[in-house]
Amino acid sequence: MGCFRTLGCLVAAIALAVVAFVFRAQWLPLVEHAAGGTFSTSSAPAATTRWERITIDGASRARDAVSKLGVRSGPVFANISPGDLASYVFDTLSQELPASTTNVEVAGAGDTLLMRADVRLADFGGAAAFGPLGSVLGDREPVRFGGVLEMVQPGLARFRVTSLRIKDLPVPSPMIPKLVRNATRGRRPAGVAADALPLSLPPFIGDIRVHDDKITLYKTIP
Repeated sequence: MGCFRTLGCLVAAIALAVVAFVFRAQWLPLVEHAAGGTFSTSSAPAATTRWERITIDGASRARDAVSKLGVRSGPVFANISPGDLASYVFDTLSQELPASTTNVEVAGAGDTLLMRADVRLADFGGAAAFGPLGSVLGDREPVRFGGVLEMVQPGLARFRVTSLRIKDLPVPSPMIPKLVRNATRGRRPAGVAADALPLSLPPFIGDIRVHDDKITLYKTIP
């Protein structure tokens, strides 16, 4: 009888799981609304995501590729890795990120750029800025941003944060603009919203695209 009871419980659990999956469109929005917004899970990297650190060599490789775009007779686009791009724009990036940021790594996943680092929560406004999540957070935690690279104008791009995880916990999307605004230090140029980080590029760069572990820069065509 114990075996049948155990088997019956297993069957019931599977049935409930199937029902929950089929009707997730009805119950998931209610859970998200109760939590104060949607939970952005799109930034969760796959097991094959290749994280890259900021390096001097990476900055040199990106600088060489970008310089060729500046030549009138040169190529019209250049492919570089997420790590090389981050290394190239690190001077700008370091002025925007919290002062306590360490261990910065970046990766590409589809058309999304991922960035992770260790940050003191005080730079976001303290644990209280994270609402109920703050009760399980320490003074310093790993943070992971996910977002898209967009051109604002030739020479200026923005990294618009669409998802944020801290200590691997998803942050409700309505909280992202305030947290990003609290954490950034530099002056925000026109066209860069509260949920984005500005990235300075040479004025001959007119477009930028992310595709997995490749970022393509396109130069402006007169």
